[in-house]
Amino acid sequence: MLALPVFASKKEAQPNIPSQTFMNQKGYEGSLPDIIDKFQPSKPASATPVFEAEEGFDDPDKLKPTPRDNPAFVNIILKKDKTSTYIYDINKIILLVEALIDCIENEENVQLFVAKATNLEFAIGGLRDSFEGKPESYYTSYVKLMSLCMHVKAMAELRREGAEYNKYLAYQAAGSVFAPDNVNKELHYLLDELQEVLVILREVE
Repeated sequence: MLALPVFASKKEAQPNIPSQTFMNQKGYEGSLPDIIDKFQPSKPASATPVFEAEEGFDDPDKLKPTPRDNPAFVNIILKKDKTSTYIYDINKIILLVEALIDCIENEENVQLFVAKATNLEFAIGGLRDSFEGKPESYYTSYVKLMSLCMHVKAMAELRREGAEYNKYLAYQAAGSVFAPDNVNKELHYLLDELQEVLVILREVE
């Protein structure tokens, strides 16, 4: 039996592991700065508003009324649109309604009544020309004004004709329409309607 040659085995390769001394020499040696305080979340500063009380600030008697009759207020503050134009026209009519109410309550003469009634009738007619067939024509204020306009016109004609023909018709059947008692009764009916419409107009916004 032949003997096989025996070869000496190579020494197994060892991994290249750095020595402990070398490892200890790596990295930063010394103390690190304390940076925790520099990264603390900031706390929002709080302040308490200081208000000084002013006597009579919320007294309704000292508050100025809204300048509804000022076109600059209507066009700038309320914005210029169809609604504000309607309000501006209503504000002018309010003044004329108030003037006619004063005329009746103060028992002013026929000429003044007819003149003030004509002014109101003309203003309402302008409102009708501007908003007839538009959404504003369905407003309660608009509908009431159209009815009032006819009543004012009829009353102005009654007083004008009564002043002209009453002396000739005083003792005739037709003259009863122009009799002072009948005219005064009709004036009170108109006064009630004027006051009712005035309340509605003042609520228009």
